[in-house]
This record gives sequence, structure tokens and C-alpha cells, in this order.
Amino acid sequence: MHLNSNRICIRNLKDSDLNDFFSYRSNPEITKYQGFDIMTIGQCKDFIDSQKDMQFGKAGEWVQYAIEDLETNRLIGDCAIKLDDYDVRIAQIGITISHEFQQKGYAKETMKTILDFLFSIEDFHRVVEIVDAENKASIQLLESLGFKKEGHFVENIFFKGKWGSEFQYAMLKSEYNNK
Repeated sequence: MHLNSNRICIRNLKDSDLNDFFSYRSNPEITKYQGFDIMTIGQCKDFIDSQKDMQFGKAGEWVQYAIEDLETNRLIGDCAIKLDDYDVRIAQIGITISHEFQQKGYAKETMKTILDFLFSIEDFHRVVEIVDAENKASIQLLESLGFKKEGHFVENIFFKGKWGSEFQYAMLKSEYNNK
């Protein structure tokens, strides 16, 4: 995969991403709401090795991509796309932005770029997002893009040592195309 926008390129991870990847994946503030915990340099290397040759399109499989700043050619975060286990017309997206690059619009630009890609696929129908109910930045991002809250799951997940609540948001292709 290789998707470009004004400031970023979304591409497969590569070995040279390791140091920047480790910089934010080892930061507890960055991993706070993520499904992964802080990572060692070895875990980061193994993860990049496992993802760098993966291709988009297999049902039920998360594929992780690099988010590269086009001006500096530096890794500023990563994102993932997962097609639904049973219906490849539905997907989930995950985004992690380095602490050095947060609050600069990169998450929104990444999400828009991925939405443009997914909704350009013929017969693609919907993107669903599950977000920790305490993750105000992600909630604000989703709502700013026009995602609709569909559900509130109360203490539905035991997450990092405590019960957590989640919201489900979604956007239909027809809603995105009407923006």
C-alpha cells in the first residue's frame, strides 16, 4: 500500500523505521488507550518484521502501516486497517501518532486518507471504530469527521488491569460521499 495526502505517506513499515517506531511505542502515554502495551526495541523489530510485507485485503487481519511525513521522510506514527472477519465491505482503522507529532492534524489527515481509499473501493460499505470512553482526543477526531456514535458498552472489557467502557462509532460510505 502507498497512499499520499498533502503532508503524509501511508506505506508499509520498513527496517529503517525502527528507531522512530520504538520512540513512541515505548511511551506509556502513547499506549494508554491502545490494545498493545509498551514495547522493547526487540519487540518493535519483530513487529516491523511481521508487518513489512503484509498486504491489504485479507478478511479479519490487521495490517499495520507507517505514517511518514513527506517533508522530512520521518516516521511520525502508524495506522492499521482490518477488514471484518465475515464481510470485507466493513473495516476498522487504528491510528497511533508519536508524542512528538500530536495535535498537529496528522491523525485527522491519516483518517481522511484511509477513508478516501476505503470508500473508493466498489461495494465498500462502512467503517466501524471502537474507542475507549475515556479517550477524548479520539472521540473528538471521530466526531469531527462525521462518525456517528452507535453504542456505549459499559465496563465491557478488562483492559490493562481494570474494567473499561467503550463507544462504538461508524460511518457509511453514503454519509462520507455526501460530505
